[in-house]
Amino acid sequence: MDKKKEDRTHVLAENNFRNIKDKQPEVAILPWGATEAHNYHLPYGTDNYETVGIAEEAGRLAMEQGVECLVLPVVPFGVNTGQTDLPGTVNLYPSTQAIVLHDILESVSNWGIRKFLLLNGHGGNDFKQILREAGSSFPEMFLVTANWFQSVDKSKYFENDGDHADEMETSLMLHLRPELVLPLDRAGDGKHGTFSIQELNEKWAWSEREWSRVTKDTGIGDPRKATAEKGKAYFDEVCGKIAGLIVGMAGMDEEGLYR
Repeated sequence: MDKKKEDRTHVLAENNFRNIKDKQPEVAILPWGATEAHNYHLPYGTDNYETVGIAEEAGRLAMEQGVECLVLPVVPFGVNTGQTDLPGTVNLYPSTQAIVLHDILESVSNWGIRKFLLLNGHGGNDFKQILREAGSSFPEMFLVTANWFQSVDKSKYFENDGDHADEMETSLMLHLRPELVLPLDRAGDGKHGTFSIQELNEKWAWSEREWSRVTKDTGIGDPRKATAEKGKAYFDEVCGKIAGLIVGMAGMDEEGLYR
């Protein structure tokens, strides 16, 4: 096997039973994304491409630090209840996610892996309550969920704020999958409305946005200052942060979780 392939033995989907049967991963990593419109210039699978790219690179960095980990194939559908009227949207209800996650955790537990990171790449997904319940079914496992898009202060890299198909996501895709990004002069401007109830525009109160009424191009934030260089810089810091979490999980024992 060549060197490039050896460097990716932590990616389950690309490997075979010969490579996997004797591995003893300390941490399993499950990327979870969504399938939804991302303005006019990004693909429906944007959340999946981003989350897989980050999971695989973070896993590689953790492997370089001596941690055996295994990146599972991405779950490509997320909670999109506010976008079901838009063509191409695929929605999973949280109750469905809970069932899917339970079955995946059962498989991972059967492999003998006791530490599990659910790496989330979609703002509509919220796994905290689901993991609370799953923890009762799998008390032997240490379950963690992380939103990679909240791991780093993106204002260090990007001029325009936003949270969907914005400058950050467009830059990241220009770095990871540039062949799937249309020229930025074909992107919408990402203009969007806000709630008429001011408290719902603040983080302490919440109501679901009706996507087709909030934005015309499905974007939230102007993407047109995006560059691949910004995307790489952001990607590198995010992957380093996630790798640190993986290494910390691997080194944690039952007695050392709290201090």
